Amino acid sequence: MSRIPYMLDNSTENGMITFPFCPRPEQQWFLDWEGLQRQFSWLQVMDGVPQYPAYHAEGDVLIHTHLVVEAMVALNEWRNLPEEERSLLFASALLHDVGKPACTKIESDGLITSRGHSRRGEFMARRMLWLGEELAQPVPFAQREYIARLVRWHGLPLQFLNRAQPEKAVIEASQSIRMDHLALLAEADVRGRICADQAELLERVELFRLLCQEQHCYTEPRAFPSEYSRFVYFHSEQGYPDYEAYDDTRFEVVLLAGLPGVGKDSWLQHKYADWPVISLDSIRRELGVTAEDNQGHVIQLARERAREYMRKNQSFVWNGTNVTRLLRRQLIDFFISYGARTHIVYLQAPYDVILKRNSERHASVPSSVISKLAGKLEVPDITEAHQVEWITT
Repeated sequence: MSRIPYMLDNSTENGMITFPFCPRPEQQWFLDWEGLQRQFSWLQVMDGVPQYPAYHAEGDVLIHTHLVVEAMVALNEWRNLPEEERSLLFASALLHDVGKPACTKIESDGLITSRGHSRRGEFMARRMLWLGEELAQPVPFAQREYIARLVRWHGLPLQFLNRAQPEKAVIEASQSIRMDHLALLAEADVRGRICADQAELLERVELFRLLCQEQHCYTEPRAFPSEYSRFVYFHSEQGYPDYEAYDDTRFEVVLLAGLPGVGKDSWLQHKYADWPVISLDSIRRELGVTAEDNQGHVIQLARERAREYMRKNQSFVWNGTNVTRLLRRQLIDFFISYGARTHIVYLQAPYDVILKRNSERHASVPSSVISKLAGKLEVPDITEAHQVEWITT
């Protein structure tokens, strides 16, 4: 069985913490719910947030979350996991609906909805765990990302049958998290609610488990013949995971991602000193543009310079923050249109370290800009490029 979280096996950061109040066998699996509520304000905010009674007759989001955590802790499958895995799933159960207070709406017909709460919850969980809000210390990068991605995907086992390509959905999720963990979270989510179709929902979770086993991605990522084949599969509308695609790339583009102050320039000097670099910061200085100005001319000039390298089949580095998946996808599509092999390198550091480094730079970025970028950060995953690395600086 793979190390947890295996999506970040080549991350350079080590470390593990047990999430506060995680029940332990020597304490007879006691759940201190009152202690959790006192410590975490994001739990308190769930109090009174309504849910549609047909789906959640048990009550508001806080009541549901309490029941989900109780259900998780009562499952023998959870109790038999190693300590780190129990901690990751416990935190994920606590946080799985953290996005609901911000997303819940009462429609004109009285229907209560919380569309988008899984995605919002991923952003919220990532930021809170990164900053260590109401924790003794920030959660290490690998654990933080695993929890955030469980929050993001927690609805998949109940919704996968509605996807246009259910197999591709589970294969994609398996690249970041273990599907047996996701199924366990979904089972607790169902057991922690009162609804007429609970038995049907539990059956759906079992169907999800079967599909993941059929796709060979239940306890490990779905394997591909090569990195290139994996990239082709996830960047094609139709595809077959066992297809061994012919690699016709002619050069490589390294796409850096990370917040200002994380140390991208220093890392580049150490690892890619001999490669040409297209630096958005350098172009901004060249054009007299700040990080808060319109970036249109900066991106246009950067793309023109990239074309010059790519027409010559010359490898280079694209150095920018690139914090959103959409922006990275647009750049990667641009690079591969010229026959490039793409390599994302995401640089990570503790948030307070990033702020300190930024303040010491000659051309520092306003802290408000860093905060805004951090709020929309989507850490790259292995489905985005031919190769992805996560580096702690």
